[in-house]
Parts: sequence; structure tokens; C-alpha cells
Amino acid sequence: MTDLDEALASRLALAALGHVAREYPNVLVHAVAGPADLAPPSGLHPVFYGSYDWHSCVHGHWLLARLLRLSPGLPEAQAIRAHFDQAFTVEKVNGELAYLARPTSGGFERPYGWAWLLMLSAELTLHETASGRAWAAVLRPLAEAFAARFKAFLPKADYPVRAGVHSNTAFALALALDYAIAVGDDALRRLIEAKGADWYEGDADCQAWEPSGDDFLSPALVEAELMRRLLPGPAFRTWFARFLPLAAQGRPETLFAPARVSDRGDGKIAHLDGLNLSRAWCWRGIARAAGGDSDLFRAAEEAARVHLEASLPHVTGDYMGEHWLASFALLALLA
Repeated sequence: MTDLDEALASRLALAALGHVAREYPNVLVHAVAGPADLAPPSGLHPVFYGSYDWHSCVHGHWLLARLLRLSPGLPEAQAIRAHFDQAFTVEKVNGELAYLARPTSGGFERPYGWAWLLMLSAELTLHETASGRAWAAVLRPLAEAFAARFKAFLPKADYPVRAGVHSNTAFALALALDYAIAVGDDALRRLIEAKGADWYEGDADCQAWEPSGDDFLSPALVEAELMRRLLPGPAFRTWFARFLPLAAQGRPETLFAPARVSDRGDGKIAHLDGLNLSRAWCWRGIARAAGGDSDLFRAAEEAARVHLEASLPHVTGDYMGEHWLASFALLALLA
């Protein structure tokens, strides 16, 4: 199954509802300046305290918001609305803002969590119901705070981060660009466009030495996904032909073969299911940009299919993957 139907949407929604308000187990990335900073996750993060870690909780909310907008009659819709009503309050969002204002929180969740928070805000901005508009308005100050952090950080970030994990800069810019377009933040959009060109436009003959053992992003393909968003169709095809010149022939082979996941109970090895899903997301975007009557289109479509089929059955079942994989599945399914 490589398309989203109601049964699969319900499965993904139930998974997210099962963890966004589950406080433990929890991994806190939290700088402690003194005894006053010692608090449980829900004390530090009144909205995003579940899902094992802060960023997974954020994109779990994004998944629920996206499914609610696309399928308002989903059986889980009432539970999603009830959760959002109690989560997105002025008091709780102010608590998240207070955490950001701490002197030790300057690098908190940079850039992955920043980008996902902006994606959540962008999604809520697209909601046309009274409730959706209210949730978007409540969350807006937090999104603007993270947008401001991007605007302060990007001008001094001389080099990209090409890792296959949270620090990857191409993934963060791709998500942040969606936000900038959705809310009309032209200053952020122009900054992303300039930085993306500076970091990636000259890249060619990508070696694609991946995957690494705990990747959940493809450094090669997520860069291509960003450039697809930044460059108009013909310009992207020209860039991609330099970047991965043998892709239409299925090379380098490592980008076309799903990663093997040897132990889904191991949190880092389980990242490789996320790699397969995020590759499917990227390959689908590349296929659209390639056009429907080309060898590259056919190779990219097939790569997306086999990557989805390798990991979509495993987005639920073990909490080490279940607390986050559904979001990456939805990215791929809706690409």
C-alpha cells in the first residue's frame, strides 16, 4: 500500500494520539543552570511534553492537524479536537515561550525542532474552521519566535550540515520554506532561498555514501528535495542532472535500495525505517519534477514504492519507532 486511505489514516492518527500526551519514557535535551531548572517534562514543556522527545511531540501534532484538515470525518477527529483544545491554550504556549527565553535555551532543538514547529504552525494556518483558526492564533507567537531564530541563525551559518539526522540543514530549510510561504513571511523565504543557493546550488556528482547506521534522512535526497522547492522545474532538472547524473539508470544503487532494519526495538537502528520513509517522500517529489515520460520518473517512482513498502508496515508496533515514524509515513504518502 503506497496511498493514504481512511483505514491507514486512522491507524496513523491512533498512533499519534497514543503518544502525544504520553509523558514517559522521555528523553530530555535540557541544559540545567541550577536547581530551579529541574522539572518533569510537562513542567518544562506544557504543550510538547509527550512522544518520547520534544520534536517528536511537535510533529505528532502536525500529523494530527494534517489528518484532521484532510479528513474531518475521521473516526479519531473528535479526540484530536479535544486534545488540541486543551493543548493549544495561551497559558501553555506562554510556558513554551518561557522555556525558549531561558539563557541556556539558545540552541534548543536547532534546526530540526524549529522546522517542525513551523510546519505545525503552517498546517494550522491552512485550517478553515473556527477551531483551527483559534489553534493557529494561539500557536502563532511560538512559531514567530522560532522563525526569528532562523533569521538570526542562517546569516551566520557559513556551512551546511549534511548528516542524516536531526542536524541536517536541507531538511530544516525545506520545512521552514513551507511555513514562510504559508504565512507570507517573505523575509524568511528570501533568506532560505539565498542560503539554499549558497549551500547547495553548486553541488555535483554526489557520491551518496549512505546510509549510516542511524540515519533517518538521506543527505543526498533531502538536499534534492530542498532544491526542487527552490528551483523552477527546468532549472531543477538541470541541477539534478549534475547532482545525480546516473539516477535515471538507478545509480548509485544505495539510494534505490531500502535500508535493512535489523532490530526495531533499538531506537537508533529503528531510524532506518524513517530513512526509508523519508527517501520515499523525496523520490516522489523528484518523480513529479522529472515529468511523467522519462527514465528518471520511472526510476524515482519505483524507488519510492519499494521504500514505502519496506517500512510502512512497521510505523506502529514498537514504541521506539511508533512515537515518530507515522509523521514520516504521512510525508511520503501525501508527497
